[in-house]
Amino acid sequence: MSIQSIHSTKPIVHCITNYVVTNFTANGLLAVGASPIMADEIQEMHDIVQIANGLLINIGTLNTRTVDAMILAGQAANKKGIPVVLDPVGIGASKYRKQTVEQLLQHVQFTAIRCNAGELAALAEIKVTSRGVDAGEVSFEIEEAAKQVATRYKTIVAVSGVEDLITDGTTVHIINGGHAWMEQITGAGCLLSALTAASIASHTDALQSVITIHKDYKQVAETAHHHSNGIGDFQMHILNQLQQMSFGGIK
Repeated sequence: MSIQSIHSTKPIVHCITNYVVTNFTANGLLAVGASPIMADEIQEMHDIVQIANGLLINIGTLNTRTVDAMILAGQAANKKGIPVVLDPVGIGASKYRKQTVEQLLQHVQFTAIRCNAGELAALAEIKVTSRGVDAGEVSFEIEEAAKQVATRYKTIVAVSGVEDLITDGTTVHIINGGHAWMEQITGAGCLLSALTAASIASHTDALQSVITIHKDYKQVAETAHHHSNGIGDFQMHILNQLQQMSFGGIK
């Protein structure tokens, strides 16, 4: 299990993420034994990256100040040789988001991009209907688009949905499971992106670590739903099950 590897390795994950999900993301990382640092001040980017084992860049709540910090942190992480994960939240919702992601991809080499189908479409220059930062209505060949983006940017692409699709541009892996309630709470995908950064930091095989953490997260969602009465305590049980899995079991 990837989550058990994270618990053993205890990576420090630097998260430049959106303000809506900061608490849930940090608690999710803590639940599996990782150490989150939620820092986005440009003046400390270099110092923070030097003590980190992985970096997450999430564009959910963009502003000019944090974009500069993202680029600086990403370049410092590349120089240090630690994994960098991009979560292009709502990239298709505005020109500013799209331009920001293009700028990030130009200046930073990402180990992995984790997105939903709507965000993948925007990355692949495919026009679809967008609903803000949600997936929206999509109708296109997700596998081919994901392989295209992975090849273009020399990265791993993980597309979350009813079925998760993960590709390095050559091989394609499909992961089933999970639960629909994951789409009804904010931050579920953002936490998965942070866990992906922690997972890659805890393994030598980046692709396999992305596949394994997605499998683990699907199982966490299924078990959390079993213990929940509704989406209110579902989020709590996600954290509980992440912790249980990190200790070697899930129940």
